Amino acid sequence: MKGKLGFLVVMAVILLSFFPKGTQAQCSICTRSVQQMGERPGKAFNAGIIYLAFTPLAIGGILGYRWWKQNRED
Repeated sequence: MKGKLGFLVVMAVILLSFFPKGTQAQCSICTRSVQQMGERPGKAFNAGIIYLAFTPLAIGGILGYRWWKQNRED
């Protein structure tokens, strides 16, 4: 029971870290380019970067969970 609760807490922290307020997901080169376009395209650019990063992170999380579930000791 204790391990299950710890796992749920860790997963909740990881999940909540995907949606911080005011996320900035740009490298320095992208930041300069987006600053020239204006504020609205910059926000859309950030949203696109986060959207594209979510899929591989979700796949890794699912695979990690399945590996953990398969290899844990009951």
